[in-house]
Amino acid sequence: MRTRRPSRRTATRTEPQGTPERLQKVLAQAGLASRREAEDWIRAGRLTINGAPASLGVRVGPGDQVRLDGRLVRQRAPAGAGQVFIYHRSSGERLDAAPEDAPEGVPLLDRLPRRAGRRFVLISPMPRIDGGLELLCGDGESAAQLQRRVRHWISAFSVRVLGELTAAQLEGVLGGVLDRGVQLRVLGCESAGGEGTNRWYALKVEGASGKDIRQLFERQAARVSRVLRTQLGPIQLERTLPRGHFRALTGVQIEALLAPPAPSSAPSETL
Repeated sequence: MRTRRPSRRTATRTEPQGTPERLQKVLAQAGLASRREAEDWIRAGRLTINGAPASLGVRVGPGDQVRLDGRLVRQRAPAGAGQVFIYHRSSGERLDAAPEDAPEGVPLLDRLPRRAGRRFVLISPMPRIDGGLELLCGDGESAAQLQRRVRHWISAFSVRVLGELTAAQLEGVLGGVLDRGVQLRVLGCESAGGEGTNRWYALKVEGASGKDIRQLFERQAARVSRVLRTQLGPIQLERTLPRGHFRALTGVQIEALLAPPAPSSAPSETL
């Protein structure tokens, strides 16, 4: 009589359960909200876990049923979270409206893959009047980490002004003082050519936003017509990425973005 082998199906039926995470973190990984927004939703009674109202500090696992305003929230594994995109933004472009050079005339936020998140966060966004490199993240937790990292990143900008800067104006830009008394660490500012009466300047600075750059030049009575960001931390805007187009960053690039900031005593980077 032939002996029947035990069924393998019974041995693998039970799937391992993930470690429970705080509800705020789960919602951030799902790209629905930042942790602070999630806390506000919990206080407002908008979230339930397995049919019961959620409370601050509660943890949920993969087997728990989380609902927001009655709608089921699909939990995302941490390994799939944190996808980041680089986008070449046109000056004056709204991300919920399609620029003329956008593929098929579709706004950026409608072109990003839904699996990457339902709520995208801009990392240190440029003022709408300006453009260049933008980073977007569909995971609230990763976006919050990147926002903290921005203060330590070195960024590069191309600034177009009317006429050539005088020696005194250039010295003022290199001084890095803003209206609110903060002093930026400006690593270099060099002439980069121009056409007609307009002149371009290439600037490298630590921890500055696009708004800071405009103010830095305008404090020197320079008439700024455009600011384009060409580098944000370890990420550079490639010439192969046309305006109105985006691509996902690689895992190596995302790791570089999330790496701990270098010590302040590190040698200054130059142009």
